Amino acid sequence: MAERHILVVSHTGRPETLDAAATVCRALVDGGVVPVVPAEDVALVREHLPGIRVETLDEVQLDGLELVIVLGGDGTILRAAELARRSSAPLLGINLGHVGFLAEAERESLEESVRRALDRDYQIEERMTLAVRVKVDTQVVYETWALNEATVEKASRERMLEVVIEVDGRPLSSFGCDGVVMSTPTGSTAYSFSAGGPIVWPSLDAMLLVPLSAHALFARPLVVGPESVFAVEVLDRTQGTGVLWCDGRRTWDLPRGARVIVRRSGTPVRVARLHQGPFTDRLVKKFNLPVTGWRGPADGEGRAS
Repeated sequence: MAERHILVVSHTGRPETLDAAATVCRALVDGGVVPVVPAEDVALVREHLPGIRVETLDEVQLDGLELVIVLGGDGTILRAAELARRSSAPLLGINLGHVGFLAEAERESLEESVRRALDRDYQIEERMTLAVRVKVDTQVVYETWALNEATVEKASRERMLEVVIEVDGRPLSSFGCDGVVMSTPTGSTAYSFSAGGPIVWPSLDAMLLVPLSAHALFARPLVVGPESVFAVEVLDRTQGTGVLWCDGRRTWDLPRGARVIVRRSGTPVRVARLHQGPFTDRLVKKFNLPVTGWRGPADGEGRAS
């Protein structure tokens, strides 16, 4: 029988998270699964696991991974998505951070979550991602992807970024701003939300564009269909330069005249789901929204089918 491999990604800067990673790795070994960790984490993890077999991501084929267990907050989940990008293994997030919007379980259900991972007792949901390309003139100078958002920002605090927004090959508006966020539904509760964008249910295929502190009469958030294409051009009249950030992890400097094109990627991120509750409940829980006084429909009308 072929060995099972599960990648464990944790926030190694926190002792309690390392302890949780050690607990997970021991449980995986006891369940007959080989735990795998990123190469840069292996020394710290092995300090907590003397005598336990732990392999590194460099030693295992990505297509041989069954699952990725992520211990931390949303930032750690974004790191795990980057590490496993060329794998079809789904991500199972266990929140050890603050909000943890992308996480499926909380700290107190760690043991149960690992047991269900060992039993393959989960469902898989696909989350839309963005394909991001940077061009200068006709030359493609950089390509990457994003699960949450791609953001074009000013590189200097004291300089405004001058941009023109394009949708589906047609110009929409030009203005000075701090930046422009282009987001997936998954990212609508992240940077886009902080910038005043709408929350979009993850079941909806759509892309969002949200200007950051734009000096314009028309600079409203936009929501377009999944086949649309956004482009942001850094205008020559910009005094400084811009910078592209994808999920806060991958970055590229944007000179004047650079053009950032964002469309739906053909490679989604797969997420392991332990619970199939409504997204509304997740919003209420994560944001601690007040719902006191709600009585609900007496005849059931209004419930999702």
